[in-house]
Amino acid sequence: MSGRSRDLILALALALLAGLYAWWFRADRHLLAVALVFVAPPVLLLLGVLAQRAVARFWAGVLALFWFSHGVMSAWSHRETALYAWVEILLALMIVALVSVPGMRARFAAKKAR
Repeated sequence: MSGRSRDLILALALALLAGLYAWWFRADRHLLAVALVFVAPPVLLLLGVLAQRAVARFWAGVLALFWFSHGVMSAWSHRETALYAWVEILLALMIVALVSVPGMRARFAAKKAR
């Protein structure tokens, strides 16, 4: 998979995550806070990934750890929204995998060259 196609899939995963949060918390009484804390970060990272900024891919990977943890916590403690939480977990794992592939390839290619 080329770097550009990986970035497009990453952008899609970030868009899906932002959409998931917007739908999940649509009836929350603190909608502005939800938008700033949950929806805005994946949207901003999506824009950075589409602009081919490496720092956006890095922060997507870092924040995916938060999103994964939030999903696990929500799936465990709120059974009524467990489906949303499981989708969040899967998207977070997908984001981590997508941002980690280039580094893992470089790492294992260096071992093979020895």
